[in-house]
Amino acid sequence: MTPNPRQSQLLDAVRQHGALSVETLAERFGVTLQTVRRDVKLLAEAGLLARFHGGVRLPSSTTENIAYRQREALHAEGKQGIARAVAARIPNGSSLLINLGTTTEAVARELLQHAGLRVITNNLNVAAILADNPDCEVIVTGGMVRHRDRGIVGAAAVDLIRQFKVDIGLIGISGIEADGSLRDFDYREVQVARAIIEQSREVWLVADHSKFNRPAMVELARIDQIDLLFTDVAPPEPFPQLLAEAGVQVELAG
Repeated sequence: MTPNPRQSQLLDAVRQHGALSVETLAERFGVTLQTVRRDVKLLAEAGLLARFHGGVRLPSSTTENIAYRQREALHAEGKQGIARAVAARIPNGSSLLINLGTTTEAVARELLQHAGLRVITNNLNVAAILADNPDCEVIVTGGMVRHRDRGIVGAAAVDLIRQFKVDIGLIGISGIEADGSLRDFDYREVQVARAIIEQSREVWLVADHSKFNRPAMVELARIDQIDLLFTDVAPPEPFPQLLAEAGVQVELAG
């Protein structure tokens, strides 16, 4: 499903508080209990919320990500704004490493008019998108293809990435926790992302507002390893201070 604006706001409210009652949500959004229950039922069936008696919470798993198609639809407008902001900062003639994620794929779509790019990626979706740009050279890593999102992971992907030193490493992640850690769910994917960070002169992180305070199992990096963060809403506490202390520049899309 693609959440409507009210459902997206409902998700954001639950994400902010961890859990909320149906009555609280109805009062917060000025709608009936029946409307909230209908929204909650749809969001739970899509795997975006978990229901309990009288309320809702976020899915509790720190070991498994939301399904790819659900992530693709979630916060699509914010991701599109982030993608435009990133593309506006990438000069023609740049070299880039790009990892997995629906936001990095949105960036790829915004690069179709760029000239003289060289892109190395472990994301078959990114490669397919940029293949339509005749002035962009695309290099795809070797490795195992994950059926669920067409991501390539494994030692072969890491080995190829380590042959390059690029201008910009563009990474997406699953969560940013309040201890300053950047996190993801698949340790094989994390190994590739770490290699991208190591082989990039600048590291740009793309993360919509839903990624803040979202737990995941594997630590990918620390905030101070990032040079530039693109997001769609001002980060909540305690992230402004963490980002400032780490010297990370923040660009709010839109």
